[in-house]
Amino acid sequence: MAQTNEVRKTMILTGASRGIGHATVKRFSSAGWRVITCSRHPFPENCPWDAGPEDHIQVDLADVAKTEEAILEMKERLKEQNSRLDALVNNAAISPKGEGGARLGTMSTDIRDWQAVFQINFFSSIMLARGLVDELTAAKGAVVNVTSIAGSRVHPFAGAAYATSKAALAALTREMAHDFGPLGVRVNAIAPGEINTSILSPGTEKIVEQIPLRRLGTSEEVAKIIYVLCSDWGSYVNGAEISINGGQHV
Repeated sequence: MAQTNEVRKTMILTGASRGIGHATVKRFSSAGWRVITCSRHPFPENCPWDAGPEDHIQVDLADVAKTEEAILEMKERLKEQNSRLDALVNNAAISPKGEGGARLGTMSTDIRDWQAVFQINFFSSIMLARGLVDELTAAKGAVVNVTSIAGSRVHPFAGAAYATSKAALAALTREMAHDFGPLGVRVNAIAPGEINTSILSPGTEKIVEQIPLRRLGTSEEVAKIIYVLCSDWGSYVNGAEISINGGQHV
């Protein structure tokens, strides 16, 4: 059901071009939110939501200067909504692979890959939140950082740089909840497990056999939890990391 509030709620989401990001845009858009999307790719014309190219920002979050430029552009676009930002979802992430899609461990990951992974998966999240803090505060908004099941233990497919960046993002979420909370801004994280997206690694079916629910999760199921954390339903949730993994780690 579309919102009837005088001021339309607005969300900024990174990593919007596929998977969890794609489903999240559709979930919020269907609820009447304005969604400003960000990704390395241009806006795909066949995307099935109302937001169009005018609400898409193409930016490479691996580039600090370009990320800073994108933040300025976001602030300009938000002026159309009285400089309010109701939700920021930091979903963008990369996970470099070796030859043939092999997992890259601590010994085999090039330092340049470590740096790129941390810039996108970790540093961009705090850059965006700090850069948009005034707009978040005006709306008493929410931040959701997308971590991973790989952030809490070694994963058979996720690389070492990806896993450690997600563990760092979980710690950052707690620190942000402490610092942003007094401003009325809630900061939480979700930690998805094996979600049925286009980036699943071969062999995932063996992991599914060990999941109590005996199935993969869907991007839509993840998007629903993100929506709860950004809405009034999650109004007293702050500093949490919610696992969405079908009981994989019980």
